[in-house]
Amino acid sequence: MLDTKIDKSENHITQDEFLVNDEPVMKNALDILEKTTKSDIIIIKGKGELCYNAVSISNIITENILKGNSKIQNITVDSEILDDGQMISTIELVLIKTN
Repeated sequence: MLDTKIDKSENHITQDEFLVNDEPVMKNALDILEKTTKSDIIIIKGKGELCYNAVSISNIITENILKGNSKIQNITVDSEILDDGQMISTIELVLIKTN
């Protein structure tokens, strides 16, 4: 997991990054929920086969756990080439608290 703090003027908006891992989707969602108590913006990142889990986790948080209090602000889909020449997909979902 990567943690980043960003302070912007008087609003003191904090931002955290969460790299999705092989643990169960609900455990990852609860780990991210814990981060929402400290941060206004959570960036959920997934690579390869974990892209599906990143989308599922963000949907669980926005549609079930924090329904009406969060939304997905931005989704970035990309790919990168590994050292062995293999291409791997990446996804980045920016989740923000609205209240």
